[in-house]
Amino acid sequence: MAKGGVGKTTTAVNLAHGLAMQGKRVLLVDCDTQDQVAKFLGVKPAYGLYEFVTGRNGDGRPLAKMETIHRARENLWVLAGGIKLVELKHWLGEQPREQRHNLLGQSLVPKGDRLDFLIFDCAPGWDILSVNILMAVQEILCPVSLQAPALEGLKTFFGYLISAQKQNNALNLKYILPTLFDRRTRQSFDIYGRLKRLFTRQICHPIRYNVRLSEAPAHGKTIFEYDRQASGAQDYQKLTRRLIDDGIRAEQTPRFF
Repeated sequence: MAKGGVGKTTTAVNLAHGLAMQGKRVLLVDCDTQDQVAKFLGVKPAYGLYEFVTGRNGDGRPLAKMETIHRARENLWVLAGGIKLVELKHWLGEQPREQRHNLLGQSLVPKGDRLDFLIFDCAPGWDILSVNILMAVQEILCPVSLQAPALEGLKTFFGYLISAQKQNNALNLKYILPTLFDRRTRQSFDIYGRLKRLFTRQICHPIRYNVRLSEAPAHGKTIFEYDRQASGAQDYQKLTRRLIDDGIRAEQTPRFF
């Protein structure tokens, strides 16, 4: 999404952990300078995406790729984001024009069955890193908050998507995930109804507004660890189940989001 505050990191972290809890091998990649994924999971990786792609640390020392991947939970690994992504964007921009938009995919997309899911938590906006992500993935899960500006943000995102699909024919908007669904407001029902009419096949069960979801990151926990009885845990469990029921299995080609 082009707009912030729609639940992208909350979704990426809880979906990744939900899949990992089901025995799926998941790599979660933080593509935001705010480094929220590590904070949400309560981990402090020494390295991250910058070092993974460039193959060096801040002092120029060569690093093996496995040194940069942090094990956050059983079956769940993280490539951290953070302020070094500013340097990564500069580094990508300095690469040969014919290569600079495909370097992330060349580096990250796994060969064979080492992963079941590769999930990117994307920052709002459009830059060279965003383009690299859209060149690397096959499917997109788009959180949409059930608030007034949501559809405008979705329109902006479609502009990005159409541009990216010209270069990546495999790119597909697979899921629309309504977030911040508040049963007390007519607005939530109205926007949810519009999304269901527009995206009959892609629409997911909504993530209800839930205070426990906003509390969990402060404790470095996913919603499944913080309160498994919360409505947020139930909703993300349904999302996890949908992805698995859509035919995703460990022996199949990984899905990239």
